[in-house]
Amino acid sequence: METSQTGLDSQPLRETDEDLASEINLSNSIMTEEEREEIQQELAKLEEEISTLKQVLTSKEKQHAELKEKLGLTPLGELRNNFSRGWQDMTNSTAYKKTSETLSTAGQKTTAAFNTLGTAITRKLGDMRNSPSFKSFEEKVETTVSSIKTKVGGTGPGGSFEDVLSSAANASNQDTPTNSMTPAPEGSC
Repeated sequence: METSQTGLDSQPLRETDEDLASEINLSNSIMTEEEREEIQQELAKLEEEISTLKQVLTSKEKQHAELKEKLGLTPLGELRNNFSRGWQDMTNSTAYKKTSETLSTAGQKTTAAFNTLGTAITRKLGDMRNSPSFKSFEEKVETTVSSIKTKVGGTGPGGSFEDVLSSAANASNQDTPTNSMTPAPEGSC
């Protein structure tokens, strides 16, 4: 890039230029015409440099996009790669590993607690079934079932509650009329 084409000063800013800029008091309304003109020239020079840099950046971005296109890199592909890389970085992080281990331990402890709870409930139900009040209730149900069987036409006491239910279900199946369609005689409406 040539200095005459771009308008850029080929020399970088020197410390004396920075000192000069810091000594200018812009809030001072008493400024000589020469100082004002010098500042305006510096401002114009900076604006020109900014404009040139914007043009260079635009050109570089265009070249960057063309090279990516030649390589077959699409924005969607880059997004997918970035997401995959980010996911991999996250899963490899110490915090993720600690959280995963903690959740795994919590899951194991929860499973053990549910198993213990299930065992306790089973034991309590067994104890309850062996209790005198449950036995009394069971006897009353058996007496009621026997009474129902006798009234329905059973052969007397005996049999379990399941037997009564299955005989009642069989009886209701036999009493239910079938809805079979028979062809209507010809000539009828």
